Amino acid sequence: MGNNDEHLPLFTTTPAKARIPFKFYALSTFVGICLIFVYRLRYIPAKEEAGRWAWMGMFLSELWFCLYWFITMIIRWNPINRCAFKDRLSLRYEKALPGIDIFVCTADPVIEPPALVINTVLSVMAYDYPPQKLAVYLSDDGCSDLTFYAMLEASRFAKTWLPFCKKFKVEPRSPEDYFLTAAEPQGDPVMANDWSSVKKAYENMKQRIERVTKLGQIPEEIRKEHKGFSEWNLVANRRDHQTILQIIIDGKDPAALDMEGQSLPTLVYLAREKRPQYHHNFKAGAMNALIRVSSRISNGPIILNLDCDMYSNDSGTVRDALCFFMDEEKGHQVGYVQFPHTFENISKNDLYSGSLNVIMKVDLPGQDGNGGPYYIGSACFHRRESLCGKKYSEECKTDLKVWNDIKVAESTASVLEDTCKILASCTYEEKTLWGKEVGLKYGCPVEDIITGLAVQCRGWRSIYFNPERKPFLGLAPTTLLQTLVQHKRWSEGDFQVFLSRNNPLVSGYKKIPLKLRLSYCPYLLWAPNCLATLYYVAVPSLCLLRGIPLFPKISSAWVLPFVFVMIVHRAYSLGEFIWCGGTFQGWWNEQRIWLFKRTSSYFFAFFDNVLKLLGLTDLAFAITEKVAESDVSQRYEQEIMEFGASSPMFTIIATLALLNAFCFVGGMKRVVMDMQTWFSNPFTLQILLCALLVIINLPVYQGLFLRKDKGRMPTSVTYRSLMFAGLACALARY
Repeated sequence: MGNNDEHLPLFTTTPAKARIPFKFYALSTFVGICLIFVYRLRYIPAKEEAGRWAWMGMFLSELWFCLYWFITMIIRWNPINRCAFKDRLSLRYEKALPGIDIFVCTADPVIEPPALVINTVLSVMAYDYPPQKLAVYLSDDGCSDLTFYAMLEASRFAKTWLPFCKKFKVEPRSPEDYFLTAAEPQGDPVMANDWSSVKKAYENMKQRIERVTKLGQIPEEIRKEHKGFSEWNLVANRRDHQTILQIIIDGKDPAALDMEGQSLPTLVYLAREKRPQYHHNFKAGAMNALIRVSSRISNGPIILNLDCDMYSNDSGTVRDALCFFMDEEKGHQVGYVQFPHTFENISKNDLYSGSLNVIMKVDLPGQDGNGGPYYIGSACFHRRESLCGKKYSEECKTDLKVWNDIKVAESTASVLEDTCKILASCTYEEKTLWGKEVGLKYGCPVEDIITGLAVQCRGWRSIYFNPERKPFLGLAPTTLLQTLVQHKRWSEGDFQVFLSRNNPLVSGYKKIPLKLRLSYCPYLLWAPNCLATLYYVAVPSLCLLRGIPLFPKISSAWVLPFVFVMIVHRAYSLGEFIWCGGTFQGWWNEQRIWLFKRTSSYFFAFFDNVLKLLGLTDLAFAITEKVAESDVSQRYEQEIMEFGASSPMFTIIATLALLNAFCFVGGMKRVVMDMQTWFSNPFTLQILLCALLVIINLPVYQGLFLRKDKGRMPTSVTYRSLMFAGLACALARY
């Protein structure tokens, strides 16, 4: 290695390209918005006119949309891109790489099947990294002996899988996904034989796990194979049990070797203690228990946390992350490195807008440019000391070799299991700062947001890195209801943060830059978006029936700013979506889901927060299902929208769809009867808005009246929505 190479950075930062067209779009749109406000203020109806209050409501809705658009522009104003140099890292620090503790969290063996969980576990065990410096921990908040059994099976299979991955440079290193996509090698009989035998071993293991999972209990002959199963003799139920801690593979044990005689990573199963009288604090509580337990067993200075359905798709990801932590010039400032969330089960045109591509490829690089991305709960590498409450100072710039001097208890696995159980007990955190200043923070469904904000407020820098190869792949919701429930949880938690003392505008004052504080707001304000959106979706249509114009005539010059803003804003949105790898149909699906979320998920999230403020409801947490029935999966692949459940969210969506259909018919009738041209008719823009909403809602009408499959809209929802929409139209008309 040359002397010059020793001083080259381990990562570089570059500004995003093509910023001039974006800034021209933003400034021109802002001018158009200002002209709309001038029109609204100049032509306010007189007090005696019927449409005065409707007009004022339109003005307030447009004012909200403008403010929200402005803060989204702050995120997009100065995005940056990162590049990591793993070759430089290896040349300088291969013998001084730090220990990595990997936390995988699961909570329900039905919604998150054990076969899915172990594929994530195996994918990170097989990282291209010294195995003696890897420790993988599974937190099982479902306290399932089925999951524990799957972990035992995975630990045995790992002895074959890890050397196979390294020998043949397998990617990805989740066996299910590898064998699903990889073709049997041709021409090399040795590799073909190994490939076939390993695949057969995996399929046999998978069949055993699925057979036991389907049975719902562990057969007696299997229970006798490992002492750990005896722990479940004392388990009352999944919400009332003692700590179960099992070191399945002890990486410090010289006998813990794979088939090639190489060391295996440490593998630990943990089901923390739960008692009905103690709040378990959901995923944040599980993560904090893992932080404490791992500090005694392996104490890696870097922690990666993953959801159980998000497997590693790139064996070099851990080295990518270390390029940021171990950079000699800036690495000591880094508190966490956030990788993107990407999903492998997205339909061709992203039916439910589940890819999050725009957030991952546009918003997060923009946040990084404003001071650092927020922590999004998974696929994130943390500096242990920053996660545990330490404040950043220049003293943090120490010799990186200190990381390798970290000592852990020199005890046998059985002794560690006994001594560490107290760290995962219900009472351990009493009268401590855990959940407040140490570890992940409690009291919010989006513990990741407030935890990342706290780390940033303590002076640490966060990094967003989106490499060319997708580092992790997860599972997105495959039904409309799952999507809406997921966004209700996110938006409810985000708005709760906005209304609390954790609001970044307040808690980050003089601690993080203003532009970074504002960068949190587009997500924290998802829920209140429902008010302006519901108004804009319903009121102009009802006013059309009543004969109240709310927009200028087509023949008026004042129509130009409305048309300009609408066309340019949507054109930019389309260009952004396609640049992120989407299709036109995918963008159109995103517009539909955007409407559905704002009028249902965000609506319920908003009022749940109001009820919480009044002390009428408690904190809740919903897990999104990771598997779907075969007929549901088939409709998803065919991109047929799934309703099939009687949900209040569907009632709102269907009611608004029918309301706009009725109002569109009424508006067209008015045009015909008045014998006016489109240019002179004062209702033309309202009719066009109504028509656009009708087109967006076409799948809803199909689900209500045309479809016969199980994914159609339930009859009860159809009757309720017809009644509500008809009643609203009758009141508006008379």
